[in-house]
Amino acid sequence: MNTTKVIAAGITATAAMSIVAVMVAPMMGMPKMDFGTMLGTNNPMMAMPYMAGWMIHFVVGIVLTAVYASIFINKLSGSYAVRGIIFAMIPFVIAQSMMMPMMGNGFWSGGDMMAIMGSLIGHVVFGAVLGAVYAKGE
Repeated sequence: MNTTKVIAAGITATAAMSIVAVMVAPMMGMPKMDFGTMLGTNNPMMAMPYMAGWMIHFVVGIVLTAVYASIFINKLSGSYAVRGIIFAMIPFVIAQSMMMPMMGNGFWSGGDMMAIMGSLIGHVVFGAVLGAVYAKGE
């Protein structure tokens, strides 16, 4: 595992997912997912500053990239982008089944299909960018 690549890929993939969640999803009729608000100011477990929510989001992205690079990259098949997408289904399921209820949004976003679809698209983008960026130079 290359730590520099983990950090670069984690930040890039999380930024791409964030752009989709905040700007693109609302244009497609899906709810805006502002991670600063969700993980920071409106966090029902422990409210904290808006920027702390964004920092948590990016740290989680880097940690997930480290897990992908150390465990999954060579266990999955397909192009590196496809491997990343397959891996990203793990945090997608965890987000919908555990994190959303903890944030007060209900199990699987309370059945809100547009919210679930937005989350799925965001995680697919995260995975594709993660896999492609981490693989640079491989």
